[in-house]
Amino acid sequence: FWLKCCAAMANTLTPYLNAIRVTLDAVLCLHNFPSQVVERHNKPEVEFQMTSSALLRPITIARDENEKCFIEPSVNSVRISVKIKQSDDTEIMLCRKFAGFFTQRADTFFVLRREPIDGYDVSFLITNEHFESLTKDALINFVIQFIEDIDREIKDMKLALNTRVRGAALAYMTQFVG
Repeated sequence: FWLKCCAAMANTLTPYLNAIRVTLDAVLCLHNFPSQVVERHNKPEVEFQMTSSALLRPITIARDENEKCFIEPSVNSVRISVKIKQSDDTEIMLCRKFAGFFTQRADTFFVLRREPIDGYDVSFLITNEHFESLTKDALINFVIQFIEDIDREIKDMKLALNTRVRGAALAYMTQFVG
């Protein structure tokens, strides 16, 4: 029963992740775009928004209001913001701690932003310079795998936490039964 339940949960996440994958494949057609305002500068347009003609329409992909992905494409960069499902206070706390852990190590995850945009838990910034060392498929796979892993890890941590709390409560209550 438990394996069927896990497989069903994984299958419900699959269409959401496939929609993100297809959208990223479409918007990750980046190229070098020098600044139209400052000479000899090449800044991510999605971050600085200096040239409105270089920005494309943002896309939101949502499973529900608590789990969604916001993709902001431009000519030379794409910002991907992810809101991870948090159904109770435990998941909210675990997600905040887990996301904080990764954002403190954003230098290791070269496309991860230190500060997510408001209303989202994690943000990525992919620029045309990332394509000099990585392929488009590798970047897409990294983002999708990151979303899958963080969702799985939060669920596993919540299960482990509940197991430990149940064990501690049982040990505490056995003192009074005797």
